[in-house]
Amino acid sequence: MPSITDQSFLLDSQYRDSSNLDARIAVHQLFSTNPVGWYRWYFDHLRLPPAAVILDIGCGPGRFWCDQLQCIPPDWRITLADLSPGMVTQAEANLRAAGAGDDPRFRFQTADAQTLPFADNAFDAVLANHMLYHVPDLPRALAEIRRVLRPAGRLFAATNGAGHMQELGDLLAPFSSNRSALLAPERRFGLENGGQQLARVFAHVERHDYKDSLEISEVAPLVAYVLSTRNMLWTASAEPSVEALTQHFETVLARDGVIHISKASGLFVTA
Repeated sequence: MPSITDQSFLLDSQYRDSSNLDARIAVHQLFSTNPVGWYRWYFDHLRLPPAAVILDIGCGPGRFWCDQLQCIPPDWRITLADLSPGMVTQAEANLRAAGAGDDPRFRFQTADAQTLPFADNAFDAVLANHMLYHVPDLPRALAEIRRVLRPAGRLFAATNGAGHMQELGDLLAPFSSNRSALLAPERRFGLENGGQQLARVFAHVERHDYKDSLEISEVAPLVAYVLSTRNMLWTASAEPSVEALTQHFETVLARDGVIHISKASGLFVTA
């Protein structure tokens, strides 16, 4: 089974395009209980200077910027970068569809966080939204981020913590023998250990926790979420069918009225 840091797997399978990530984003958008959405909460922490120059590394399909398009100051300049060319293409398409058109605030580039193709001291901020746990050589990536940040620049690094979506592991117990995979990202760079790793590179690190959970009332989006993790929780040959997952979740939903899944997410801000 591929590792979450296997770049060939991430490029060729899991994040070749945005479909798997879109399925997971949809569940959070549909069923999260916090009235302040994750993207808005994250954006509100970006206290940056006028005419800020920003790098979003691991930008995915760019939905963060689409969601906050009307709030972005007109003098910001934002580079959306991702290891996956498919993600970069999708991010550009999504921003166009959101009304950005040929907005001069945005540029797009394929880039590896371990070897950033940017000059020293180029950015006022680097955003790394739930992606650092995918980087094979994390110390190298953090050194690269520090290099491209200006002396007063800040890294905004989002991740999850212990117990994040632990009920999903319980729900999938009848199907999966690899429940530990659900926790693997947090073991590499999570809320509990990310601050220590960042402190080796940055003088000051703050942690901000985002309180939220899922109250799932429809089965189909949850099935799509689970199947989006193929080759991470199980091999393709052992993957449960749509029908089996649907029947299982419908039984739980009929019994409990709602499927509750706790979350543990947050943001590190460096200085």
